Amino acid sequence: MNSYLCTPMNKKKKIAFYTLGCKLNYSETSQISRQFPEEKYSVVDFTDVADIYVINTCAVTEKSEKKSRAIIRQAKKRNPNAVIAAVGCYSELKPDAIKAMNGTDMILGTSEKFKIQEYLDNKVDQISIKPSAEDLVFNPSYSTGDRTRSFFKIQDGCDYFCSYCTVPLARGRSRSDSIENTLKIAREIASTDIKEMILTGVNVGDYGRKNNEQFLDLLQELDKIEGIERIRISSIEPDLLKDEIIEFVAQSKKFLPHFHIPLQSASDRVLKEMKRRYNTNLFSNRLKKIKELMPDCCIAIDLIVGFPGETEKDIIESLDFIESSSISYMHVFTYSERENTKAVLLGNKIQNGERTLRSKKMLQLSEKLKAKFYNENLGKEKFVLFESDNVNGMMHGFTENYIKVKVPFTESLINQIRKVRLERIEKDGIFAVEIVDKS
Repeated sequence: MNSYLCTPMNKKKKIAFYTLGCKLNYSETSQISRQFPEEKYSVVDFTDVADIYVINTCAVTEKSEKKSRAIIRQAKKRNPNAVIAAVGCYSELKPDAIKAMNGTDMILGTSEKFKIQEYLDNKVDQISIKPSAEDLVFNPSYSTGDRTRSFFKIQDGCDYFCSYCTVPLARGRSRSDSIENTLKIAREIASTDIKEMILTGVNVGDYGRKNNEQFLDLLQELDKIEGIERIRISSIEPDLLKDEIIEFVAQSKKFLPHFHIPLQSASDRVLKEMKRRYNTNLFSNRLKKIKELMPDCCIAIDLIVGFPGETEKDIIESLDFIESSSISYMHVFTYSERENTKAVLLGNKIQNGERTLRSKKMLQLSEKLKAKFYNENLGKEKFVLFESDNVNGMMHGFTENYIKVKVPFTESLINQIRKVRLERIEKDGIFAVEIVDKS
């Protein structure tokens, strides 16, 4: 029997959390951790010896699954008598693989992970919930670990079923709460010291569709909330980033000039094989509209290389398209075969070595684009929200258009927004700035 089940009732149980994967996972881990009352549980660092370890897993790539298993083993090694709970996407997709490790006490999928405190309080041992991503309710979440920013989950699941992706299998169909209920949570965040809210989800642009509401309607209402000074949209599909949304962000004083838009490939042929819902012409029009209205806007993209059948010509097309665009930088992912996806059945697999080479080419281009974007902002004045970190005597923050800056650590600057001048780019790629507004 696990030591947790024998812990005296008057003694607090030590619980530790570990999150793998996306910002959506981070918001959910934070939400789950707040379920545990302080009078009964003490949250400790994951490197500490705890009574309970909760690992929020990821399954977006084979590497993510491998990392999830490694973290589970680390926790068991740290305290062999602890309760180990694996929750999230990997638990949803491959519960049997986790069970076969013979070290996990709870395996909770997409919906059941939000009930973990209930299972622990009932002292249920050796429980394995059969996950199901069908007919799920929406569980709103937001993170509170950072004093300055909160990742606010407004949507979950996806109806797109791109040929390479298991997210709809892991998280179920697209769903979200009503605008009225979403605003209640937003006001809860606004009542804290947090100054910046990042809207997260699997497919945020799909927000409200099944409630006969629209994402733009939510944005307009969030813009009115007092107590939050800055709002970012974390990631939005190109086909759902309508002109009206771009125009709204451009005139808003809260919403920031920063878009993360998944491109995945700049070859129309590959996009079709991926079952994406746009082409490069639509993507170009979105970028043009953004830069017309917000010239300094940061535009980040996601890109997958090594997709089955991707030719050298496709890669050259992608490199040329991206280099000639107004993209600021890229998140580059090497294609990873996922079970139960259509892409697994495609022929003309790319060798792993070639996938790695193509990934390196794209990463080199990303560094070039980022340097260009930073140089275009050199000497300009921007507003920075300073964070609480202290790295070798320096603290950091981000401008409204997501440029990272640093200044000597000053405690009074934590969670403050200051106007700065972007003075120079240091060797570490971070801007050194002069604070213009010292009030």
